[in-house]
Amino acid sequence: MLAAMKAGMSLLGSQGVVSATEVLLVAAVFCLLFLLVQSLQQRVPKGLKSPPGPRGYPILGNVLELRKDTHLVLTKLSQKYGDVMGIRIGSRPVVVLSGLDTIKQALVKQGEDFMGRPDLYSFRYIADGQSLAFSPDSGEVWRARRKLAQNALKTFSITSSPTSPSICLLEEHTSKEAEYLVTKFLQVMDEKKSLEPYQYLVVSVANVICAMCFGKRYDHNDPELLHVVNETEQFVDVAAAGNPADFIPLLQYLPSRSMTLFKDFNKRFLHFLLKRVKEHYQTYDKNNIRDITDSLIEQCLEKKVDSSTATQIPKEKIVNLVNDLFGAGFDSVTTALSWSLLYLVTQPHIQKKIQEELDQTIGQERRPRLSDRGSLPYTEAFILEVFRHSSFLPFTIPHCTTKDTVLNDYYIPKDCCVFVNQWQVNHDEKLWEDPLAFKPERFLSADGTRVNKEDGEKVLVFGLGKRRCIGENIARWEVFLFLSTLLQQLEFSVRAGEQVDMTPLYGLTLKHRRCEHFQVKRRFPMRSRD
Repeated sequence: MLAAMKAGMSLLGSQGVVSATEVLLVAAVFCLLFLLVQSLQQRVPKGLKSPPGPRGYPILGNVLELRKDTHLVLTKLSQKYGDVMGIRIGSRPVVVLSGLDTIKQALVKQGEDFMGRPDLYSFRYIADGQSLAFSPDSGEVWRARRKLAQNALKTFSITSSPTSPSICLLEEHTSKEAEYLVTKFLQVMDEKKSLEPYQYLVVSVANVICAMCFGKRYDHNDPELLHVVNETEQFVDVAAAGNPADFIPLLQYLPSRSMTLFKDFNKRFLHFLLKRVKEHYQTYDKNNIRDITDSLIEQCLEKKVDSSTATQIPKEKIVNLVNDLFGAGFDSVTTALSWSLLYLVTQPHIQKKIQEELDQTIGQERRPRLSDRGSLPYTEAFILEVFRHSSFLPFTIPHCTTKDTVLNDYYIPKDCCVFVNQWQVNHDEKLWEDPLAFKPERFLSADGTRVNKEDGEKVLVFGLGKRRCIGENIARWEVFLFLSTLLQQLEFSVRAGEQVDMTPLYGLTLKHRRCEHFQVKRRFPMRSRD
């Protein structure tokens, strides 16, 4: 209220001297408007109740509390108000879900009720508002296109490689990029004596999805690819849960450098993809489907119909599907790998244990394969602990209710924005012993020979239910192949006397500050490989 009164005084003050009566009048008007908006939005059916939550300021709601480390603030508030909590960002009500059981109830058991996406301002600039992941549409057309995208991604990730029928395409592409990354790291070390790994990881990971979507990889110095992948922070910063411009309409009309960069990035990224899609149309051969883009074009040109939905892809929508597939297999993988290297250099005993497991199980005569996952339980446990401890995806993309519904005896109206706090689940003391400690062993059986599947499924990274990330399996496989290949051949450390800052930087994904003092050395002399 004080903030609203100050705003009113400022506006009136520009016209001249303001009397106490005028100030009180302005304050009263603000109060009445605020109470009116609340009363209109809080019509709860008899016998039900609205989710409890902190009181916010008029006009601003709880936005001031959420300015920094939103995931931590909402986790702390949930301890007071419960797993179904109501907040306001601006004048818009938002329901925040915490607790694994509550989130499963909403996204899985009541999945139809919570599968929508809010029509947020920033989302309209992602793939021209036609993104599968961010679009508010959740009807039959959306379902059909999502299914087509999933099928294309699945086909070109598990299909046998033409060069080796026993290896799938994803494995072939990822292994080649990981091998190249080994060479690149050693080359940079020879030249500079230290390196910052993220700038090389991001290009290698992008090359995997480029190979799957476009059938080609790019040089690490390719200016167009570098321009796109090195600016992803502009996307994740604005697309984070709780971006004020999405909830306070006035902010959409004020100058915003971050929003300008966000719009420019999305335009450039869509242009980059559109150029490749057009090239594919020009060289398309129905008898030679080369990659995911060709597969989607086939669905359009050949008018193949999914009998369950009877929906084809309009030509202009193909680039939007490619946009989603590219995004699904890019930023999350890069972020996971980058965090993994930080944990490895700050806890070298863990790095050594992974390498001992790789040496005993695989040796040096061949490179790791996806089929090795079950034989490398400590490596798998380490990856799960990176996902859990870093919680680099602290929230899912915001959900929205598709109809009036009830969750844990609380009434949630249709079109209500819903935040899903994955960070809280991954650090919930009810689920994890000593949750702030980094301990891969928590996921292993007592004898250390296998990963406890039930514990692994408690870690929330890619969401749940009908809006679960379509690239989840691809991301998990890539992280495993990149890490196991790198650690089989290389040892990572930080230059003596330098510190690693692991303080997360809040956004759609939790990044960390770049560390330019990594050192890399080959573990063994080069040997032949199969």
